[in-house]
Amino acid sequence: MGYFLLRRLWQSLITLFGVMTLIFFIQRLTGDPTYLLVPETATQQDIEALRHALGLDRPLVVQYLDFLWQMARFDLGTSYVQNVPVSTIILSRLPYTLQLAGGALLVAVAIGLPLGLILAIGSKSRLTSPLMGMVLAAQSLPTFWSGILMIMFFGVFLGWLPPSGTGSWLNLIMPSIALGLLSMATFARIMRSAVIDEMSKDYIRSARARGVGTRRLVIRHLLRNSAIPVISITAIEISQLLAGAVIVETVFAWPGLGLLTVQSVVARDFVIVQGVVMLGAVVTIAMNFLADLLYSLVDPRIRLNGATR
Repeated sequence: MGYFLLRRLWQSLITLFGVMTLIFFIQRLTGDPTYLLVPETATQQDIEALRHALGLDRPLVVQYLDFLWQMARFDLGTSYVQNVPVSTIILSRLPYTLQLAGGALLVAVAIGLPLGLILAIGSKSRLTSPLMGMVLAAQSLPTFWSGILMIMFFGVFLGWLPPSGTGSWLNLIMPSIALGLLSMATFARIMRSAVIDEMSKDYIRSARARGVGTRRLVIRHLLRNSAIPVISITAIEISQLLAGAVIVETVFAWPGLGLLTVQSVVARDFVIVQGVVMLGAVVTIAMNFLADLLYSLVDPRIRLNGATR
């Protein structure tokens, strides 16, 4: 167990280092942010003075090493545009993104898992084809397009829900559905495949031969043994929800980290983008690490000495 934890910790550190390196150099390819921060009447001397104040006139290698040292001290820096610590800005926007991701995950799990179970058990039912069609439609529909359609229909035409912004739990409904549809379809397909695979095994056929009812069979055997692929996909889907929030928050004017990232990219506020990307990387690594630990609780046969991967 100790070896497994140390190995996963080492892999996590290497991944974080790679993410930090990529985000630092890729952002510098987009251009110099000082030209967006100075007024139109600024002289070249004013531009150079601002570039020096921001530390952007130093060699790129020096800036990179300074960036790594800041990350090692958990210092995300100060925003170029707002002149406010990045950690303060992220903490002010983080609750909105957590609300949106939580609502989307609730939609995905509450609908996707039961739907996948129904599709697997009732594979010969007349409802299977329409339900599977709905799953495929949800998986193929772009997030931004589903969001726009809901705004037009439920927000503008019917007037049932607020089309954008925040204020009450009603504002959260459409963004959560738009963000959770793709994950819902993924959960449904993974659950369906896992249950169908388990139903083809000998112990299920033996249980049916002994007269075990469907309800008991599902609760006592199928759900537990089908949980491992679901746990794997959950860790991935949470990361996907954070990535998809960029589009959904922009469409619905939801003031979370996604909208903050888009605004910072446009303004070339490198420091904020770096902070948001690092937060996303940490969440992704932590969720995958947690999924590895949960494997042993669901299936004791899985050892944590390196055989989980």
